[in-house]
Amino acid sequence: MSVLYVDHYTSGMGDGTTEEKLHSILDATTVQDVWERMLEFVLEAGFTHMLYGFTRFHSDSGFGDDNDHLFLTNFGADYMKGYFLEGRYRNGPMVHWALNNVGTCSWNWINENFDNFTAQEREVSLYNRSLGVTSGYTIAFQNALKRAKGAVGISVQPFVGTQADADAIWAEKGRDIELVCGVAHLKIIAMPMPQRVLTSRQREVLEWIGDGKTVADTAQILGLNKATVEKHLRLARESLGVDTTAQAVLKASFHNQMFTF
Repeated sequence: MSVLYVDHYTSGMGDGTTEEKLHSILDATTVQDVWERMLEFVLEAGFTHMLYGFTRFHSDSGFGDDNDHLFLTNFGADYMKGYFLEGRYRNGPMVHWALNNVGTCSWNWINENFDNFTAQEREVSLYNRSLGVTSGYTIAFQNALKRAKGAVGISVQPFVGTQADADAIWAEKGRDIELVCGVAHLKIIAMPMPQRVLTSRQREVLEWIGDGKTVADTAQILGLNKATVEKHLRLARESLGVDTTAQAVLKASFHNQMFTF
C-alpha cells in the first residue's frame, strides 16, 4: 500500500474573508494548491488536523485498489501508517457513515453508537482513541457518480481538544467550513489526480483510441509504428492497473488524465 498524497501545511497566505479563500481555491492550478488553501481555512477556524479522501471506485464489494484513492492530510506519518497503510480506514466508523450519508456529523456519533459497531469498527475507534483523535466533525460530499465518494474529517488538537471545543468552533464557523471544503472538493475532482499519472505520449494514444481510432490509425496520425503505439498502450494499462485498453480509457477519463491541457 502507499499513501497517495500526504502533505503538511506549509503555506502562509494570511488572513482573508471566506469569499477571498473561495476565489483562491477556484484560481488554484494543482491539487496541492487546493489542498493547502482548504487546510489553511480550516486551521484558521480553530481546528488543527484534517484528512480528505476521495475515490471513484467504491462499490458494494469494497474500496478496490488503494492506488485509486486520493488522501490528503496533515496528520503525521505515524498516524497515517496505522490508519491508511495498515488498512484501518476501510473499517472506520466515520468512513462508513460518510459512505451512506451526505452532510455533516459530529464525532460524538461514535460514542453514541460504539456498542453497535462491528469488532473491526471498534478496533479503529480504539486506535483513534490511543492517538487522541477523538473530537471533530466529518463532512460527506454529494457526488453525481454512484461509485464516487468524497469526505473530509477535521479534528481539534489530539489529547488536548474536546468534542465541546469542536462543537463550539462548528457552531460559529461550521457553515463556512462546509462551504469552503465543498468548493475545494469540487475543484479537486475536476483536476488530474496526482496518482496514476500517465506520460504525455500515453495520454495521447489513449485519447485517439478513446476517439474511436484503431492502433493503425493512431500510429499513422502520430507518425509512429504500430509496435510503438502498442507499447504506449501497454505501459498505460500497467500504470492504471487495468487489463484492457477499454478499461484504461475509462480509468484515465475518471482520473482526469485525458483531454487535459
